[in-house]
Amino acid sequence: MCGCSTHQTQATQTVERDPAALTLRVEDMTCGHCAGTIKTAIETSLPGTSVEADPASKLVSVRGSTDLTTIQALVIEAGYTPTAA
Repeated sequence: MCGCSTHQTQATQTVERDPAALTLRVEDMTCGHCAGTIKTAIETSLPGTSVEADPASKLVSVRGSTDLTTIQALVIEAGYTPTAA
């Protein structure tokens, strides 16, 4: 979980779920810093992937990979708890 001090309530635009993407729910993604950490962890480990991480909806959408096990492991290694959405 994020240890930053940026957990202020901010107006964010919720991204709609992309049916063509692999989507995970990450309840402990609480801010933009968390979202960036998850995005970077996946995109740097799996070149060719594109990640949208939305703290407002708690959803992480990954395009370019269908390897759910690997993506979940990367999110866990980044310090977060993914579940199937």
